[in-house]
Amino acid sequence: MRHFHRIHRTRRDWAADLGLFLFAACFAAVSSQSIPVSETLSPAWRAADQAVGGLGCAALLLRRRWPVQLAVVLLLAGSVAHYLTGPAMVAVFTVAATRPWRATAWVAALAFAPLPVFLWQLPDMAEDRAGSAVTYFALIAGSIGWGLFRRSRQQLIDSLRERAELAEADAESRAERARMEAREEIAREMHDVLGHRLSLLSVHAGALEYHPGAPPAEIARAAGVIRESAHLALHDLREVIGVLRTGSGREAVDGDRPQPELADLERLVAEARAAGGRIALIGPAELTGLRGLTGPADGPAPPPLAGRTAYRIVQEALTNVRRHAPGATVEVTVAGQPGDGLTVEVRNARPPLPPRSDPGIGEGGGQGLIGLAERARLAGGELTAGPADGGFRVHAWLPWQG
Repeated sequence: MRHFHRIHRTRRDWAADLGLFLFAACFAAVSSQSIPVSETLSPAWRAADQAVGGLGCAALLLRRRWPVQLAVVLLLAGSVAHYLTGPAMVAVFTVAATRPWRATAWVAALAFAPLPVFLWQLPDMAEDRAGSAVTYFALIAGSIGWGLFRRSRQQLIDSLRERAELAEADAESRAERARMEAREEIAREMHDVLGHRLSLLSVHAGALEYHPGAPPAEIARAAGVIRESAHLALHDLREVIGVLRTGSGREAVDGDRPQPELADLERLVAEARAAGGRIALIGPAELTGLRGLTGPADGPAPPPLAGRTAYRIVQEALTNVRRHAPGATVEVTVAGQPGDGLTVEVRNARPPLPPRSDPGIGEGGGQGLIGLAERARLAGGELTAGPADGGFRVHAWLPWQG
């Protein structure tokens, strides 16, 4: 059984249909005086012709459901009914404006099929009939042309609307991606900072646990370091929670909070040494204290992004040493110059003690190294990490333009 779907028409569609119906009816009424009618036709035939014209105008309400069929019927009936010219014009316009090119071509071929016969009979045709036929073909051609223009314009509008929607969706996608990147940056930042703070806190707390008989001065110093590390960790945690609550972007990461740079490596290494780490800075004499990379008197400074990334790489590498290789000696090498790039290497020897199994301290799942590799990539460099000579080696190269 065949089912027909009901066409939903908006108020605008009804207004257009009513307007075209009135156009066809008015056209038939206005042009009735110029239609050549044979004197041999009876009044009944003329009345029937007018009734057929009225039915043709009413049939235009079906043009949205069956546009091609309606156009074919009106064109065929129009060859004998003079008042169907207006409805036929609306029908062929609808086909040209709403149907594919193939359907439009077939309807146009049907409409102009009588044209060769008309041209052949033109010399023997009365002047009024010849003028009426020429006008009819001109009106049909104009209707098809206007329908094609209407369809092309609608296709252009649809294309522009689709492009606008795609551009809007792309803009929303870029904004969401930027927010996600900012939050990932915050997560990497807090992983590095909190990991460093908590690992120091764990080292000093472990020293108090395993050496309860240590001198009071040493116990007081370790307790002070624990208190300060816990305070700084809480401060950093409050910062990131505040940023996530406000939904700020990357500006919140690089905003008022001072970012570390290459010059802060001395302080970082000093903190690690205070926690019992055996760490050496290796490099040329001017780089041992890192002043050769940060002081304008000894040469140009590396880009802030490269310096900050190098600091985070060393910080995370030292944190991993405390977690997975406690007591191992560590060598931190920093070198570079404009044009060659900035090279950072952190290498630790075989650990003398097995890794601690403190809950939450010795568990990293490799996410720290993944974050470091992503940091280096975002800075335009590269990072490699893996076992070396019984220990572990982290090597990074960062761009430093000349």
